[in-house]
Amino acid sequence: MLKASKNFIATLKKQKHENKSLLFLDNVKIIKDAIANKSIKVEYMLTSLPTLPFEFDGQVYETDQQSINALANTKTPQKVLCIAYLTQYVVEKPKTNFLVLDGLQDPGNVGTLVRTAKACGFEYVYLIDSVKKTNDKLIRSSVGTIFDSKVFEMTHKEFERFAKTEHLHLLMCDMDGENIFETTFDGIVGVVVGNEGQGVSDEVAKLCYKSIKIPMKPGIESLNAGVSGSIIMYEINKNQF
Repeated sequence: MLKASKNFIATLKKQKHENKSLLFLDNVKIIKDAIANKSIKVEYMLTSLPTLPFEFDGQVYETDQQSINALANTKTPQKVLCIAYLTQYVVEKPKTNFLVLDGLQDPGNVGTLVRTAKACGFEYVYLIDSVKKTNDKLIRSSVGTIFDSKVFEMTHKEFERFAKTEHLHLLMCDMDGENIFETTFDGIVGVVVGNEGQGVSDEVAKLCYKSIKIPMKPGIESLNAGVSGSIIMYEINKNQF
């Protein structure tokens, strides 16, 4: 284990502000999950402990907790900090049910949906002009499941071409749609969840063959995007398996 110099810590601080693709993970469980799934390329590991609390054969630097606090994204980071890049997947056709997030900007909602998608067997997630998958809050709210899911970032034009080429079977979440609890589904389907304020974009809506909704009591216009998408994925998974 090498001793991290002041210049090295200063360089990392500069990189954190300039390189938005660089991850600074300060949760031991999330770091272990990412390494186990081989979904990150670790540049360095920093720790204020005598040894790391997990096996790692890469470069480790010893530093003080103050330096870790300055580099971490949380107010009370743990004593290990992983600096890494997230593996970028080549976009591929889904082989299971899948999730499409259209313009979602709240990292908490996206992280929740990625986590639920994994739990419900929706192994593929397509982020269309949404928050970046390297967003720290997104990673934390997904509790590391983003490292075990195939998450693709695309523009609206890229997704439109992809959906048409691969003949994707898309369902749009919409308050004017069919009752999810009275609908049956065959084959692989993709659930489209729209922007928190504006809903599904016109470009993506045109690609959907059906709209579905969650029936609610009068006076409630809609549910949180993370909640509604999760309920719909759970219901589809329950009915298919």
